[in-house]
Amino acid sequence: MSDTDDIERIRAEKREQLERDLQADDAAGGAVAPDEPIHVDGPAHLADLTAEYGVVLVDFYADWCGPCGMLEPIVESLAASTPAAVAKVDVDANQGLASEYGVRGVPTLLLFADGDTVERVVGVQSEDQLSALIDQYA
Repeated sequence: MSDTDDIERIRAEKREQLERDLQADDAAGGAVAPDEPIHVDGPAHLADLTAEYGVVLVDFYADWCGPCGMLEPIVESLAASTPAAVAKVDVDANQGLASEYGVRGVPTLLLFADGDTVERVVGVQSEDQLSALIDQYA
């Protein structure tokens, strides 16, 4: 097999992978969500995320918050196991964003569907409860 044959085979594999990715995007109603939480760095970033992904779960948290630490592995698991994109907003670093969404206590989770806030949950919830909530909109 020549180098040219190898290059053509690799190109064909890449083309097939891109086509599968595009089909997955169409089926999901938006971009395929990442398997890890996305750390939001401001209002524009959050707006971009809610526009890019069909369903987005946003965890407003603080590093000093004990319940937020308890929720962190659940949030990470949801990012890996659900079709929703999962975002994290540090309320100390993004006080204006927290205020804009009426976050008065942490943890507060907001669920966005098609760019709109559809659910608000305050406090630690189980993975099953949050997964069921996501499934209603995914």
